[in-house]
Amino acid sequence: MDLLLRSMLELIGNTPLLALDNITGNQEGRVFAKLEYWAPGLSKKDRVALQVIEDAEKSGKLKPGKPVVELTSGNMGTGLAIVCRLKGYRFIAVMSRGNSIERAKMMKAFGAEVVLVDQLPDSVPGQVSGKDLELVEIEAQRITKELDAFRVDQFYNPSTYRAGEIGIAEEVIRQTNERIDVFVDYMGTGGSFVGVTTALKKKFPGIKCFGVEPENARRYSNPQDIGSGKHMIQGGGYNMELPFLTEDRLKLIDGFITVSDEEAINATRRLAYEECIFPGFSGGANLAAALKLLNGDFRGKKILILIPDSGTKYLSTDLW
Repeated sequence: MDLLLRSMLELIGNTPLLALDNITGNQEGRVFAKLEYWAPGLSKKDRVALQVIEDAEKSGKLKPGKPVVELTSGNMGTGLAIVCRLKGYRFIAVMSRGNSIERAKMMKAFGAEVVLVDQLPDSVPGQVSGKDLELVEIEAQRITKELDAFRVDQFYNPSTYRAGEIGIAEEVIRQTNERIDVFVDYMGTGGSFVGVTTALKKKFPGIKCFGVEPENARRYSNPQDIGSGKHMIQGGGYNMELPFLTEDRLKLIDGFITVSDEEAINATRRLAYEECIFPGFSGGANLAAALKLLNGDFRGKKILILIPDSGTKYLSTDLW
């Protein structure tokens, strides 16, 4: 890069697109990985955080001196910590103790105040359920009211999917002249999945888009038997209805794929060993889902996945 930058905010977005040919070289078809961890806060949520804050500033919902509060599994909190620090806002992140401790440490390093909420008595550290998230939501609401703060509300805020639609998808379209046949993405808020799907459906008529869920949290894959909700793939799979997946948007989605903890972990380690990409659980889940498609009905096709965050956020977990 030849430019002298004025702020780390200028490094958010414009992430690389990499063909995973070391992994797919011996089979028909290709997988392209959008390296969203190539960001100051090491995750795709940096661009979401910037979109949310700038949209709120433009609308007048966020004014100088007003605190910012958000529920987070860590990545959105880290992105908001960076954006708020550089724009001069006080930021309070509310997170479950079940998430990896590296995330809380990163947020604090960037100046965030971190409030950790205990999990339910029967919950397992490293496996944050929808019920655990409900406790975090209650605390986030309390703090927001107490401080008269701006609540980001990433599960409902349209800026969440706008970051995927006008950011990730438009970059992918610029970065490749090849037709993308399939897009798969692990669902946290579902915002990136919805936003990217919306834009790619316009650019590539006939593209198939699949949401990725944990095998034990099959809210959309198998609504009649959704599973226990307990799994290791942090950052999503909360076994809850996702507000962005409205009836109209569900019509754009071609299906859902489940991935087990073991499949996600093995694929994550393959990304590190074979491609020297160091991702978190969700990047591995996306690769595992893509390989299932390449070995099935989508043999020979070109599949896009996201690598949402960095494995450095999971060094204390069983992943590494």
